[in-house]
Amino acid sequence: MKQVIKGNFAVSHGVKLCRVKVISAYPITPQTTIVEELSEMCASGELDAKFIKVESEHSAMAGVIGSSTAGVRSFTATSSQGLLLMHEVLHWAAGARLPIVLANVNRAVGPGWNIWADQTDSLSQRDTGLIQVYCESNQEVLDSVIMAYKLAEKVSLPVMLTYDAFFLSHTSEIVDIPEIEQVDEFLPPYNPEFRIDINNPRSFGGMIGPDYYFEERYIMHKDALKALEYYQQVCKEFEEIFGREYDICEEYRTGDAEVIVVAAGTITSVSRIAVDKFREEGKKVGLMKLRMFRPVPVERWRKVLGNVAKVVVMDRNLTAGLGGVFASEIQAALYPIENKPMVYPVIAGLGGRDVTPDDIEGIINYALSNDKPTDVPLFWGLKE
Repeated sequence: MKQVIKGNFAVSHGVKLCRVKVISAYPITPQTTIVEELSEMCASGELDAKFIKVESEHSAMAGVIGSSTAGVRSFTATSSQGLLLMHEVLHWAAGARLPIVLANVNRAVGPGWNIWADQTDSLSQRDTGLIQVYCESNQEVLDSVIMAYKLAEKVSLPVMLTYDAFFLSHTSEIVDIPEIEQVDEFLPPYNPEFRIDINNPRSFGGMIGPDYYFEERYIMHKDALKALEYYQQVCKEFEEIFGREYDICEEYRTGDAEVIVVAAGTITSVSRIAVDKFREEGKKVGLMKLRMFRPVPVERWRKVLGNVAKVVVMDRNLTAGLGGVFASEIQAALYPIENKPMVYPVIAGLGGRDVTPDDIEGIINYALSNDKPTDVPLFWGLKE
């Protein structure tokens, strides 16, 4: 069934289709309408789930940690400062190996106070242990919720799907909403081996000394890496049932490219338009769309980017004193390659500033006309 819905409602429909049993909610712009829609679904009986109203984002994650430990499919959502307040318990959710799904609507971090798109919030949580998936469209948002539970419950790690504030969260697009029977075929009921059970008492989150903590973290790391391979299987199974194709990263016109633009989120869409224009002019430009960022698909990045002359990395985020997160990690991934490409780091679109196809064209022309990048990122669109 096709409907014209906003990105936030795409999340709500995805959660309903996954038969989530516990939703923990605290409002923050621009994610609030996700949980508002879910509250209405629960109140009307459309969704058979427990809706918990909590006093903070920290409590929102703590609540689903409890429900997930009890063995039920759980969900929460947040943005910006709310995600930062969750930081402590994000580590706990990952370390406890709980398959929670968290939707984060990418929003700038204050001060100054800003409610528009910026990926600094989610990227600042990259070391918590959560798997991160970045979305470009409302259809991808809905589909990513469904695939997130399949992945999370396979590797026993929480998944955070992210998408741009207002560009997707409050913008309506045509979305194909699957039948719940299709989702049931793809996503079986959640039945974990370990859960809180009064008839089979266990200890959860107990003390681990130096004799075992190292090994426990190593196992978590290895299982996170397994998510790379398993997510590709999830995407193939999803395509077989629903007919839509996804991957850990996606390539566009990269086969013979000499310059590749790397982007995540809605900047990918405008980059695709710019790439087509350069192709019409006979210039070999391609695009790599980042989807999964944690774990890092190092080998895939090397395969796509390792044989081109120049790579332009678009970052809608900024680490003060360093630059863009995506650029720094791509540079690290490509470092061992003998004939590695020149990487041109670009910061653009912070705080929701628009990035147009003309902007992408200007950035690509900058890379084409300069043999080497500068020592600092190119800050595109700064006001004089």
